Amino acid sequence: MEVPARSPDGSEQCPQGRELVASSTGSTLCMSSSRSESVWTSSTPRSRWDIYRKPLVVVAVGVATFLFGVVITSLACFLKEHKKVYKMSGPAFLSLGLMLLVCGLVWIPIIRKKQKQRQKSQFLQSLKSFFFNR
Repeated sequence: MEVPARSPDGSEQCPQGRELVASSTGSTLCMSSSRSESVWTSSTPRSRWDIYRKPLVVVAVGVATFLFGVVITSLACFLKEHKKVYKMSGPAFLSLGLMLLVCGLVWIPIIRKKQKQRQKSQFLQSLKSFFFNR
């Protein structure tokens, strides 16, 4: 004998609640797990700006932060007041800017590699469909 599902507060009984929860949960999990792959497997062509926008922004912010760190560090050499603040914050901005710059520069070849893999995958899929759909 199957016991009907109850609402969270325990006041109502829902005879079909278990099936609804299971089916909606399954479809939700399926949709969220394939979400990251949809960017690379979508058939619509994307512009180069759409593809490289994020790494270029990271590189630009990294360069700006690095240059700000250079200015702050050089202020420590020329100005006598607040010298400790400049000596502490200057290298911090230098290292943060350099880290962002390197991350952005490494991200670009990763995107290129993924695009080549996607092109190979689409080519193999078209060959597969050509031979097996006859």
